[in-house]
Amino acid sequence: QVQLVESGGGLVQAGGSLRLSCATSERTFRSFAAGWFRQAPGKEREFVAAITWISGNTYYADSVKVRFTISRDNAKNTVNLEMNSLKPEDTAVYYCAVGSRWPALEPYKYDYWGQGTQVTVSS
Repeated sequence: QVQLVESGGGLVQAGGSLRLSCATSERTFRSFAAGWFRQAPGKEREFVAAITWISGNTYYADSVKVRFTISRDNAKNTVNLEMNSLKPEDTAVYYCAVGSRWPALEPYKYDYWGQGTQVTVSS
């Protein structure tokens, strides 16, 4: 059973930075990629960024391109999301997920999910 635990969320002012981390209990060799999604109140869950475990290929939503950076540490089975120049519209619960398809922008293509971590950006 794969378990994902996100950390690093919090409250930050607009223009600030946060670093999210996702620790996995194991990196299943059936999972090919890891991704970050977010969900704001009253909105659907949306894709943020994804990365492949082996080659490190990345893919970003247009709304976060340049500002956010996704990375992985295969030795520690973690995937991170560095978020800079944060905006109030980035406020959401951020979820980490792993899956076996690439590219995978849709939530249903991911097999395991974390519980989420709240990110709040004040104006």
